[in-house]
Amino acid sequence: MARRPKTTAKKIIEFVLGKKAEDVLLLDLRKITSMADFFIICTGTSDVQVKAIADAVVIGCKEKDIKIYHVEGIDALSWVLIDLVDIVVHVFRPDVRTYYQLERLWGDAKIEKFSYEEDAEAVQ
Repeated sequence: MARRPKTTAKKIIEFVLGKKAEDVLLLDLRKITSMADFFIICTGTSDVQVKAIADAVVIGCKEKDIKIYHVEGIDALSWVLIDLVDIVVHVFRPDVRTYYQLERLWGDAKIEKFSYEEDAEAVQ
């Protein structure tokens, strides 16, 4: 798959919504940092769901020939970080997401919200 970061980010959002991730946000960081173009932040309500969401991203990226450079936190399942260099996916348990408040830290970013009910088939 050709690397167009926003298109790739939307594809990854489809993967997380497919596992019913909650409170899915796409943060556009392009105008505020060079560290990454986008963050995808989402919540899984249990260890099993966090793992399912992270696995869906890893498997979906592999199937679409999207290179993942690094995965962290898959053993602890409280915060899984999947680094694609220009896109970083954060899968949180609710308490850990509340504690770190990445949305607040990156409050200057343009934020798009997605939900399973509204966007599962319409993310394009």
